[in-house]
Amino acid sequence: MKLVYNIQDRPETGKLVVYAFQQVLAIMAATITVPMVVNSTAGVNMSTAAAMFGAGVGTLIYVFFTKRKSPVFLGSSFAFIGSMVTAFAGAVSVAAGFAGLIVGALFAGLVYVFLALIINSVGVEWLNRLMPPVIIGPTVAIIGLSLAGSAISNLTSSSATGEATQWAVLCGLIALGATMWASVYGKKNVRLIPFIIGILCGYAAAVILTLIGNAINDPAMQIVSFAPFAALVEGGVSIKTFLAVPDFTFLTGIKGLSEMTGSYYLTVAAAYIPVAAVVFAEHIADHKNISSIIEKDLLTDPGLDKTLLGDGVGSIVGAFFGGCPNTTYGESVACVAITKNASVATIITAALECILISFLSPLIAFISSIPSCVMGGVCMALYGFIAVSGLKMIQKVNLDDNRNLFVVSTILIAGIGGLSLTFWNITITSIATALILGIIVNTALRNAPDPKEED
Repeated sequence: MKLVYNIQDRPETGKLVVYAFQQVLAIMAATITVPMVVNSTAGVNMSTAAAMFGAGVGTLIYVFFTKRKSPVFLGSSFAFIGSMVTAFAGAVSVAAGFAGLIVGALFAGLVYVFLALIINSVGVEWLNRLMPPVIIGPTVAIIGLSLAGSAISNLTSSSATGEATQWAVLCGLIALGATMWASVYGKKNVRLIPFIIGILCGYAAAVILTLIGNAINDPAMQIVSFAPFAALVEGGVSIKTFLAVPDFTFLTGIKGLSEMTGSYYLTVAAAYIPVAAVVFAEHIADHKNISSIIEKDLLTDPGLDKTLLGDGVGSIVGAFFGGCPNTTYGESVACVAITKNASVATIITAALECILISFLSPLIAFISSIPSCVMGGVCMALYGFIAVSGLKMIQKVNLDDNRNLFVVSTILIAGIGGLSLTFWNITITSIATALILGIIVNTALRNAPDPKEED
């Protein structure tokens, strides 16, 4: 792929700020969704602004450990939602639950550090043999395909009423169409910001429909929820209306450390450590994917040990502020692929913007008010590009050989079908399960006779 901006390139300052904000928009929906899901499930009040701050800090740490060679943004990890809910469920108080989030992220991060030390000693060649393109390709594809349901669910939903409506679909498709137009027909500068253009067009259409719906009292046309703006000015306009310190996890968690018991530490460890080991597989798939896009093997330079350290330490620090362990985001990788902007300076600026936005209440309100259907339309492109990146890897595989065909088939069906496995309180995600099955099938069939040689 011919990149407009390579890893070490730095766009002009004005353009850099805009390109970085596009990365923020690409990862924002998923990053704030994780604490929202935990809040609704566990009945707590995690801060979405703090999650954004934690994602920004975690990304800066990741960039530092990877020596500015990997253009990937870190955001809240969906894989740890169950772990976070368990931390609250087993706590004697909400404060202890927040402390459990910090301790759990520490356990998960230390798993990455441990794996990084092993890889630093033994190298990564064994990993390339264990996970060749016949395995990594379909695994990357199902990372995107597994998100298809989420994109379509968002596409059809009104943020104002929560109901499915054809007007929401229209707004999402407008956002998708504007994104495609900007990426394909736009001039150079426009092609670099297709998601900003798509989101703004979809948002504008949603606002117009909502105003019409309010005027004629038609709930189906009410797409945008203005509640974030109403909450912003509730009680009058003051300095807090514009500036507010997020409710960082450690502010409550430190108070709960004294309430943590030995059995609770074991509960948190059991909830986090196995998940971290499983997410290791997705970490590899994401870095194989971005490596294919920038045409540089990140597993050898800066090295898998460095990416793991960045991910692990970034998760620990990110959760200290936002409560959510971080992970590399496929949405960020897709944004790089579509815009052909692999500048690490863009990622660094996006991280700084995430940190800044978390203190600016109006921007938090604006981002929170972007209709889910608009993000669903944009995510159809983002998630689709993740899937296509994996399919491009499969092109290098000889599918006339039944050995490879069985490996790819097993991974695709297990992943798309949602085959997840639960042992005690440990859930192996469908992506990790598919990857593990693919490794088993590939290993079992590797030494099988080649039909062509027999003929």
